[in-house]
Amino acid sequence: PAVTPAPSFAPLQVAALERQIFDFLGYQWAPILANFLHIMAVILGIFGTIQYRSKYLMMYAVWLVLWVGWNAFIICFYLEVGRLSQDRDFIMTFNTSLHRSWWMENGPGCLVTPVMNSNLALEDHHVITVSGCLLDYQYIEVVSSATQIFLALFGFVYACYVSKVFLEEEDSFDFIGGFDSYGYQAPQKTSHLQLQPLYT
Repeated sequence: PAVTPAPSFAPLQVAALERQIFDFLGYQWAPILANFLHIMAVILGIFGTIQYRSKYLMMYAVWLVLWVGWNAFIICFYLEVGRLSQDRDFIMTFNTSLHRSWWMENGPGCLVTPVMNSNLALEDHHVITVSGCLLDYQYIEVVSSATQIFLALFGFVYACYVSKVFLEEEDSFDFIGGFDSYGYQAPQKTSHLQLQPLYT
């Protein structure tokens, strides 16, 4: 087939790895797990493209629908839509710690000041105040998730198109007649054995 769409997966890989790194730095276990599954799905999509396997591309497209839903949830979480609250819900860490997004303390222009001798501090955490951020961490996370949604929508359309091309090429191949649809003619068998004279 003339289709070689594998390079188009590069932005998806880069974005997924970037997301994974910053989620690791912030101990965000739920996004880490989701990012890992997404990286595996991207690899599956690449494999399906290189090996011309439409089923793998369909599985990848189904995953992208789930991935869009997950990123939409993250946007709602950080914007505290409905009853979601960052101060009450620690979904991103599976309620195992009070860690927040890495961008909370390391965002552009952020100044972090520790609060000494605070009664609010737990045994394994410290209390800080963050000020001067050019962009609050919530909006950085929202922009990151919105970027993931945009890339996923592009990847979904791309996977569906390539899968359709592969299916059409499979249908155009005549499996019963072999290569007859491509003009190939198998050698004809002769009805009798031709004898050649033998000279001694």
